[in-house]
Amino acid sequence: MREDDDVTTQETAPEPALEPAPDSGLDLETLDPTARARVAVLDDLSWRGLIADSTDLGALAAAAAAGPITLYCGFDPTAPSLHMGNLLQILTVRRFQLAGHRPLALVGGATGLIGDPKESGERTLNETEVVHAWVERIRTQLERFFDFDAPSNAAVMVNNYDWTQGLSTLAFLRDVGKHFSVNRMLDREAVSARLAGAGISYTEFSYQLLQSYDYLQLHRQYGCSLQTGGSDQWGNIVAGVDLIRRTEGARVHALTTPLVTKADGTKFGKTESGTVWLDPSLTTPYAFFQFWLNSDDAIAATLLRMFSFRTQAEIEALEQSLHERPQAREAQRALAEELTDLIHGVAERSKVDAAGRALFGQGEIAVADLDLATLDAALAETPHAVVSRAEWAEGLTVADALARSGLVASKGAGRRTITEGGAYVSNIRITDETARLGAEDLLHERWVLLRRGRRHIGGIRLSDA
Repeated sequence: MREDDDVTTQETAPEPALEPAPDSGLDLETLDPTARARVAVLDDLSWRGLIADSTDLGALAAAAAAGPITLYCGFDPTAPSLHMGNLLQILTVRRFQLAGHRPLALVGGATGLIGDPKESGERTLNETEVVHAWVERIRTQLERFFDFDAPSNAAVMVNNYDWTQGLSTLAFLRDVGKHFSVNRMLDREAVSARLAGAGISYTEFSYQLLQSYDYLQLHRQYGCSLQTGGSDQWGNIVAGVDLIRRTEGARVHALTTPLVTKADGTKFGKTESGTVWLDPSLTTPYAFFQFWLNSDDAIAATLLRMFSFRTQAEIEALEQSLHERPQAREAQRALAEELTDLIHGVAERSKVDAAGRALFGQGEIAVADLDLATLDAALAETPHAVVSRAEWAEGLTVADALARSGLVASKGAGRRTITEGGAYVSNIRITDETARLGAEDLLHERWVLLRRGRRHIGGIRLSDA
């Protein structure tokens, strides 16, 4: 799976035909408990809405009943971190391992040098040294999600650069290229869109061959018989299925998850400030937690099913709460806590959760007790203005600060907010419309926390200069 860009179209499968199925088709009661768990993961994926396409769910279920399946999902290092577009795939593979199957976590040290075609245009290729450095960062991120020491189904980390760096062009064209129809490759929506516009390089056009070759090599080396990914990768994945059939005479499988979109149809995993990354230096744990906490009610139930590891009964109870008490945001909070625990750890989640409550004057921790790093991360995500220390020394009214931060439209609106009782500094209500900020209002000699009403917070940050 190379779901690392804004590709949102679903590929048309060349072969074999799709077989959408509501369940695995096997009688789980006839299986021993271990085999039952291996098969039940497919029914669980279906209930969670995680199966968009599959080559043959019945055959896949039969293979799972017979023994553990080795599966893989690929992640290209086109950035220094994984992001929300990758997370659903990671968690889907994790579900397979928890059910008893063996995952291969592939980092695309080779394919990351090429790039999967985007409809928007040709990629700028990154330097080899940069891509290799990103490979190591992504390997480290993936290690936290899978069990590499399990006694019977330990995960394996693989890098496709290992089997492509010494591959000759002639061997690749003879042994792999001859099995691909150019006509079929042209059917890919991203490719056809590029051909109708500025065109496409041979480099990106050949990407499908490289991804298919990955599946073939993993099948030969590890007995891999299932590749998973996002539905935008369907064409690439089944091309690998077809290559294995042609070269090895073996039947292997493909399974994709649906692309996740917001209620307005835009891509999930992006905010106004950009991509939501899994690296805390790119997206802070506070911002990560708030991303889930503030997710729209319209898709909260879908997100719970897709991303949470809670049981069906637990999720259905949260969905009921979402329907009956949407203002409580219990579903969103449960998801925010679970995923922040998984990505950043329980201690970090506790800290940012407490910070969020403190900013609104809730919980047991006062905003003045937050450490500077947490305060920086929290208020950086809010509307705020940067003020020089020289300007601060000249004095700033609360009404002016509200306007400068963007919490109100003007100084006049700031004064009205104060007289109406809706203005707060560090969660203390301000009643004097002429009130000025002072040293006592500074948090860590850097921030002033402002609030308008119950839900809108912002700030003033003093510059270092």
